[in-house]
Amino acid sequence: MNFTLLDWSAIVLYLGITLALGLYFRSRSGKSVDDYFVSGRNVSWWLAGTSMVATTFAADTPLVVTGLVYTQGIAGNWLWWAFLLSGMMTVFLFARLWRRSGLLTDVQFAEMRYSGKPAAFLRGFRAIYLGLLMNCLILGWVTKAMTSIVAVTLGVSDRNALAICVLFLIPFTGLYVALGGLWGVLWTDLFQFALKMAIVIGVAWYAVAAAGGMSTLLARLAEMRAAAGSGAGDATAFFPDFSRPFSQEGLWLLPVITFVVNIGLQWWAFWYPGAEPGGGGYIAQRIFSAKDEKNGLLAVLWFNVAHYALRPWPWILTALAAAVLYPHLEHPETGYMLVVSQHVPPALRGIVIAGFMAAFMSTIATQLNWGASYLVSDFYRRFINRDGDDKHYVLISRLATVLLVIASAGISVLLSDIRSGWQVVLEVGAGTGGVYLLRWYWWRINAWSEISAMATALVVTIGLRWAEPFSGTNPVVFAKTALTTTLITSLLWLVVTYMTNAEPAAVLLKFYRSVRPQITGWQPVASLAPEVPPTRDLGSNLLSWVLGCLMVYLALFGLGHVLIGPLWEGVGLLAISAICAGALYSNISRSWGAEASS
Repeated sequence: MNFTLLDWSAIVLYLGITLALGLYFRSRSGKSVDDYFVSGRNVSWWLAGTSMVATTFAADTPLVVTGLVYTQGIAGNWLWWAFLLSGMMTVFLFARLWRRSGLLTDVQFAEMRYSGKPAAFLRGFRAIYLGLLMNCLILGWVTKAMTSIVAVTLGVSDRNALAICVLFLIPFTGLYVALGGLWGVLWTDLFQFALKMAIVIGVAWYAVAAAGGMSTLLARLAEMRAAAGSGAGDATAFFPDFSRPFSQEGLWLLPVITFVVNIGLQWWAFWYPGAEPGGGGYIAQRIFSAKDEKNGLLAVLWFNVAHYALRPWPWILTALAAAVLYPHLEHPETGYMLVVSQHVPPALRGIVIAGFMAAFMSTIATQLNWGASYLVSDFYRRFINRDGDDKHYVLISRLATVLLVIASAGISVLLSDIRSGWQVVLEVGAGTGGVYLLRWYWWRINAWSEISAMATALVVTIGLRWAEPFSGTNPVVFAKTALTTTLITSLLWLVVTYMTNAEPAAVLLKFYRSVRPQITGWQPVASLAPEVPPTRDLGSNLLSWVLGCLMVYLALFGLGHVLIGPLWEGVGLLAISAICAGALYSNISRSWGAEASS
C-alpha cells in the first residue's frame, strides 16, 4: 500500500500520544517499586479491567482467530472460549485472595505459601522461567504477527518488516513503559483499546460489504459447504458436529476430541498467560494494583465480560468474509490482512495501521512491565541485592525492561511462526493447573507439588514432540498430546505431594491468617487459629461462577445470532443473559453484605 501524508500523520499522532502518556506518568511511577509495578495499589476496577482486555488483544489475535474460523468455522474459537471457565473462577474464587495477600508479584507467592530452600528455588526459577523465557516467547510470537502485518501494509520484505518491529516499535514501547511504569501502561491501554475496537469494527463492516452483505455472505458459505460435499461442516455453527467421528477431517470441522479437551480439560489443567487457573501473571498484577478487594474482583469480572462477550465478533465476521473472498489460502491467517489491504478505503489506512500498532504495543507494554517485575522483585532483589533503596530498584526495573526488549527481539527472529509459539506455551503448561487451583484451598499442597508439576510437564512435552506417537490433523494431535501430558503430570505431582512433608505449621498459619481461605481444606490449620473468623463462602462463590459463565456465554452467542441470525434466538439469549446478570448481582451483593456484617 502507498501511504499518504494523512496516513503518516495518523501514525505519528498515535505514537505521540503514547509517548506523552509515558512522560506524564514518569514522576508518579518513579516514587517506589510499588508505584512502578502496581501503581501504588490505587487503581479503579474499570481501568485495571480494560487494561487486561487491551493486553490480550494483540496484533496476532485477529490473525489467529481468522485462521481458526477459516479452517474450523466459528466453533474453532473454543480453543480460547473455554478459558472463560478459568477466568470466571479467578473472579469469584481467587481475586479477593490475591488482593488480601498484599504481594507485588504472583511469583512471590511461593515464599508466602511455602518455606525453606524449595520455596526460594521455586520463586527464583519461576522468575526467570516466566519473566524471561516464557515472556520472551510470547513477545516473540506477537512480534512475528506484527511483522507480517507491517510487510503487507508497507509492501516491504519480511526481513525489513522484522527490522521495523525489532529496531523501532519494540524499543519505542520499551521507552514509554520504562518511563511510565504500570500507570503509563494502564492509561495507554485504555486509549489503545478504544482505538483498536473502533478499527476492527470498521474492518468487519467493510469485509462483510465486500462479500455482498450479510445475507449474501451466509448464502455463499452455504454454497461452499454444498460444493465441498459430506466432508464439510457448517462454518457458522457455534459447536462442533457431535454426530461425526472424533477425528474426522473436513472443511470447517472442529474435531470433537479437540472440543472435549478444550471444554473439559484445558481451562483448569493448562497454564496460559492471561488465563492461568487460579489467576496469576499480569491478571494478578492488575488485581494487586486495585484499590481494594471489591475493585480487584470487579476488574477481573469486567475483563471476562469484555474479553469473551464483546470483543470476538468483529474478528469472526471478518474471518467469514475472508473465507468467501479468498478461498483456498495456503496460510489462512493472512486472510485478515488481505481484507484490510484490498477492501478498507485508502483514506483509513493510516488509522488501521495505528490500530494494529496499538494492539501490538499494548501487549508488548504489559509483557515488558510484568516480566521486569519478576526479574527485579523476585530475582534481583531477592537473591542479588536486598539492601538497595527504591530509587535503585526503579532504575534496575527500567534496565530490566531494556533487557527484555533485546531478548524478545532475538526470539522473534528465531521463531518459525505464530502457531508454534502459543502451542508450545500451552503444551508446556499442561497438567500444572490443578496445583495452582488447590494451593489456595488445600493445606497439604507444598513447594514440591509445584516443582514436580512444572518439571514433569516440560519433560513429557519434550518427549512427545521428539517421539511423535500420535497421528491426525494438527488439532487432533494437539488434543492427544495435551491429554497425555495432563494425565501424567497430574498423577506425578499428586504422588510427590503425598510422598513429601507438608509445609511447617508456622508458615501455614501465617498464610491462613493473612489470606483467610475457605476453611474446608484448611481444617487442621484453622484449628490452630481459632481467633480467625472462618470463611465459608465457597458455595456462594461457585454459584456466582456458574451464573457468570452462563451470563457471558449467553451474551456471546446472543450477539452472534443477532449478527448472523436468527435474530429472535439472539434476542432470547441476550434476555436470559440479562436475567443471569441480575441473579449474579444479587448473589454478589448478599456475599458482600455477609462479609460486612461479620
